[in-house]
Amino acid sequence: MPTDARSSAIRDIARRPPPAASPKVKVAVTEVFGTRVFNEDVQRERLPENIFAKLQLTTRKGKELDSDIADAVASAMKDWAVEKGATHYTHWFQPMTGLTAEKHDSFLAITADDRIINEFSGGDLIRGEPDASSFPSGGLRSTFEARGYTAWDPTSPAFLRDGPGGMTLCIPTVFCSWSGEALDKKTPLLRSENAIHRAAVRILNLMGHDDVDQVFSTIGCEQEYFLVDRTLAVRRPDLLTTGRTLFGAAPPKGQELDDNYFGAISPRVLGFMQELEYELWRLGIPVKTRHNEVAPMQFELAPIHRRAAVSTDQNMLIMEMMRVVAERHGFFCLLHEKPFTGINGSGKHTNWSLQDNTGRNLLAPGKTPESNQQFMVFLSAIIRAVDLHADLLRLTVANAGNDHRLGANEAPPAIMSVFLGQQLEDVVEALLSGGSSAGRAATEPIRLGISALPPLPRDTGDRNRTSPFAFTGAKFEFRAVGSSQSVAYPSTVLNTIVAESLDDIADMIEERLKSSELNTAVQETVKSVLADHRKVLFSGDNYSDDWAIEAERRGLPNLQDTPSALARLTDDKNITLFERMKVLSEREIHSRAHVLIENYAAAIRIEALTSLDLGRSLLLPAALSFQKQVAETIRTTEAAIPGIDQASQKALLEKITTLAGHLRHGLDDLSERIERFDAVEASPMDKAVLVRDEIIPAMQFVRAQGDALEAWVDDDLWPLPKYRELLLLQ
Repeated sequence: MPTDARSSAIRDIARRPPPAASPKVKVAVTEVFGTRVFNEDVQRERLPENIFAKLQLTTRKGKELDSDIADAVASAMKDWAVEKGATHYTHWFQPMTGLTAEKHDSFLAITADDRIINEFSGGDLIRGEPDASSFPSGGLRSTFEARGYTAWDPTSPAFLRDGPGGMTLCIPTVFCSWSGEALDKKTPLLRSENAIHRAAVRILNLMGHDDVDQVFSTIGCEQEYFLVDRTLAVRRPDLLTTGRTLFGAAPPKGQELDDNYFGAISPRVLGFMQELEYELWRLGIPVKTRHNEVAPMQFELAPIHRRAAVSTDQNMLIMEMMRVVAERHGFFCLLHEKPFTGINGSGKHTNWSLQDNTGRNLLAPGKTPESNQQFMVFLSAIIRAVDLHADLLRLTVANAGNDHRLGANEAPPAIMSVFLGQQLEDVVEALLSGGSSAGRAATEPIRLGISALPPLPRDTGDRNRTSPFAFTGAKFEFRAVGSSQSVAYPSTVLNTIVAESLDDIADMIEERLKSSELNTAVQETVKSVLADHRKVLFSGDNYSDDWAIEAERRGLPNLQDTPSALARLTDDKNITLFERMKVLSEREIHSRAHVLIENYAAAIRIEALTSLDLGRSLLLPAALSFQKQVAETIRTTEAAIPGIDQASQKALLEKITTLAGHLRHGLDDLSERIERFDAVEASPMDKAVLVRDEIIPAMQFVRAQGDALEAWVDDDLWPLPKYRELLLLQ
């Protein structure tokens, strides 16, 4: 890379004209929303009435799909897509890579008399056949066993994706092996939806809610991300390869002044946001909120909450479209959990709740939650679930990127606890003590002392930004989810552990009903559950050292890194849980543990090789060039003016020489550790521990030397765009 590449990129940004508004973002949302989706309105218009009614039983009621309707649905879907400009279709699925996958087939068919027609049958709609051996399976499939199937998920609507030469019909599907084992993230999520449905309906019917015949989870994901100018990003091989900066000294100004959060959005970024929203609205994704986040060039997008399976699909689409639209606006979108050291990382706060077929939110406490038996039953089930399965909840967010973030002062710690807020804490304490919660109302007014302003309603429970799992009003917010990951796995585990607790609580109530009436049986059960599991409740500062000590005293797990967390997945209690709730088999659990831990080690190895490449080919040459430049200055000056005091120049030369030497030795050490890692014969878990204990410390040492050199080497010689440019140039 030429030494002036960085300067050239900065000049290009400085000369860029102000952004022009895109005409398409000026269209009203009501005119474009869902126009690229084969949604309920389109189905009602194009399907025969009896076919539409049968499809509704599946999409709305969760009934088994009537395969007899597949041909009619496929024909209507194909006609709609072709009229919109589609030439191909794909079964769009979510393998265990953590990304999405697709194989495109055209609608093209040839008749017996050699005529070209568009054709798409019910068989084409229901099932596809990608190569299963080419996706991670964790041992479920051998490389010579290629057969795998995608199966249509009718609960998530098909949609159209734009392309340079036409559109593609995308059909959300699950992905399974020839033997029926899940090879994706969507299948376990749908199974967990069945589990939470069965358990929640059982307990609601037991409590007299005979009108309830369906319960499902809803989620809403607050997606955080960074934008970096593309002309700078392409000059950062670490960003392109790993999604984060492996080198970079702290800039003079970062987020210290707290002036970015909710600040005015720059015109260029706003143009990106508006076009992104337009594209997402067309795909039927109800994005609602946009704002600047804490760090410079960090932002957040949040949609309205939807059914978990649909919301999971839509979040994957959101991340894909962020990258596509960012490129149109000359940006590079970063979804890594920690792109910049010393700067806040990015999460994906996942808001989770439960809803029944009557439209009731089962986590809405009402004005007096202490008298709302239904709410207290579900609340106690959730508290019990988090206490019994804190390890599972923690490992759902375990990955190489999130290890940089969890426990830092912008994210929850690795200790899983539950925050309820003052009102619900009062209710819990009153139940346990047998007293009264004093009837605290759900909201109280905030009086500002300004006569022209009306009193503002105030939640009696303030938010706790340090809690990993906080009740935030009719929902729980799982704050530990990483920005780059699929929310399918966290949602699957939440559904599963709560379903187990609901089933067990139903058993307890039924046992007490043998000797007590319903109200007494429910109250005694709730009180017993809260007494047994209240140790997971915490309302203080989750970042404090005191909490870590207190959590250990309470017996709460503190799994601080990915290998430590993932080692728990195959524990007997977790296998028993997933098999009991019919979400994952033992083989499927072991396969996921294998894939996740291999992905961790592979990600770190890629980062290590990238650090080695950048250090040797860019940073060390820049340091040696500056070292030579300083030495030449000293020699020339001594020759021209004998006896001149050159102490400062010689001190600089010594510092550069020392740091360059440390960098070279560090790179040699890192190279040797990578070679040992590649040569060792060990289990995936042992290799993950090796990268954690050996390779990561070596990378950290190399980075420290590189970042120190950045502060001293002549700015014109430094080859990588610096943090001040990446974070402040918009």
